[in-house]
Amino acid sequence: MDAKQRFSFTKRGIEALSPPVGQREYHYDEKTEGLCLCVTPNGAKTFYLYKWLDGQPVRIPLGKFPILSVENARDACRKLLGLHAQGVDIRAARQAARHEHNLNGLWEHWLEYAKAHKKTWAEDQRKYNAFLKPWAARRLSGIKKSDVQALHTRVGKENGQYLANRLLDLLGAMYNKARDIGYTGENPTAGIKKFREVKRDRFLTGDELPAFFKALAAEKNDLLRDFFLIALLVGARRSNVQAMAWADIDLDNAYWRIPETKSGVPVVVPLVLPALAILQTRRKARKDSPYVFPSFGKSGHLVEPKSAWKRICTTAGLSGVRIHDLRRSLGSWQAMGGASLPIIGKSLGHTQVKTTAIYARLQMDPVRTSVESATTAIMQAGKVTMEDGNLVIDVTNEKITEQEKGN
Repeated sequence: MDAKQRFSFTKRGIEALSPPVGQREYHYDEKTEGLCLCVTPNGAKTFYLYKWLDGQPVRIPLGKFPILSVENARDACRKLLGLHAQGVDIRAARQAARHEHNLNGLWEHWLEYAKAHKKTWAEDQRKYNAFLKPWAARRLSGIKKSDVQALHTRVGKENGQYLANRLLDLLGAMYNKARDIGYTGENPTAGIKKFREVKRDRFLTGDELPAFFKALAAEKNDLLRDFFLIALLVGARRSNVQAMAWADIDLDNAYWRIPETKSGVPVVVPLVLPALAILQTRRKARKDSPYVFPSFGKSGHLVEPKSAWKRICTTAGLSGVRIHDLRRSLGSWQAMGGASLPIIGKSLGHTQVKTTAIYARLQMDPVRTSVESATTAIMQAGKVTMEDGNLVIDVTNEKITEQEKGN
C-alpha cells in the first residue's frame, strides 16, 4: 500500500482526489481503523469499512461522499467495529439495515392500525401529510432525536404548541408500533420535552352573548346560522353536529341519538325547546338530504364552517373564540347554574368506559332540566327568544326578527 493510498481524510483532501484511469482506487484513513474510500473512474466516491472476516477481506458500504461527511463516516465505521467486537455479525446487520423500512412504510402500517382502532385516524393522516411526509423516504433509524426536536420546535413556533405536542404524540406512537414490522431501533421521540399546555376554558360570557346572537341573526346563510345555534344549544361536538342525521332525531320525544362518538359509545342528547324550534323549521324545508345540514360535498353534509365562524366573530367583536367553545359554553352555563359534574358530563356526552355505569344510572329528566336551565340563561343573557324557529332580538326595546332585518 503506497503513501498515495493512505492519508488523514478531510473534506478538502477527498474533493481533491481525481478520478483514476481504468480501475477504481481505494484510499485509507490514517485516523480510523478500517475506513476506506473508493474512487471510481466516473468520479463517484464511496466510504467503506474494510475488514478481514472469516479469513477473507470484506468491504461494507457506509455511504457516498459528500452526502456522508468524513466525521459521520468515521462514526459509522467505529459503530460497526464496536458491534463486531461484541460478536455481532456486521455483514448480516448491514444487510438488515438495507432492508429496513422507511417512514412511509411505517405510516402505512400505522394507518391500517389507526383505521381499525381510532375514531380520529383522519386527523393523524392530516398531520402526517402536513409535517411528516417530507421524511417519507428516510429509514427509521435515520430519523434522529435532533431531527424530531427541531421539527417539534418549528411546528410549535409556526403552527402552535398544542399541534406540535400532538404531532410528537403521533410520531412516538408510530415508532411504538414499528416493532410489528421488524424495527428494533430507538424511538427518536423519547426524552423530548413537550410544550407546557394550559387547559382551555374559553366560553361565551353574559357580556358577549348579546353581540353574538345579534351577529348570528345578521348571518345571511341560514344553514350556517342554524348550525352554530344547534351547536350551542345541544353542546355536542362539532363533527357530530355537522353529521347530524334526521334518522337519529326524535322530534316528538325531543331527543337526538348520536350513534358515532369520539369514545365509540352512542350518546342520547335532549333537545330543548329552542333547538326543537330550529329543527322543526329545517324539517319543513328539508329536501332529499338525510342530513340536517346538507352540502354538495363528498360527505353529503357540512364539513368546514370556519369562514362563516370567522365572519360571525368579527361581526360580534369576539376574539379567541373557537367553534368548540360553543360546546364548552353550554357546560359552563350549566355549572354556573349549579348542575353537578355527572349531570354536565352526561349532557355533553363525556361517556368513558370507566364511568359509563355512573352515567347510565342518571335519568334523562334531570339532564334535560339542567340543559333547559342553562340554555334559558344563555338566551336571556343574549336578549333573544325563538319565534317560529327564528331568532327574535330585543334591541333598545324593539323586537327585530330575521325576516324584518332586511326591510
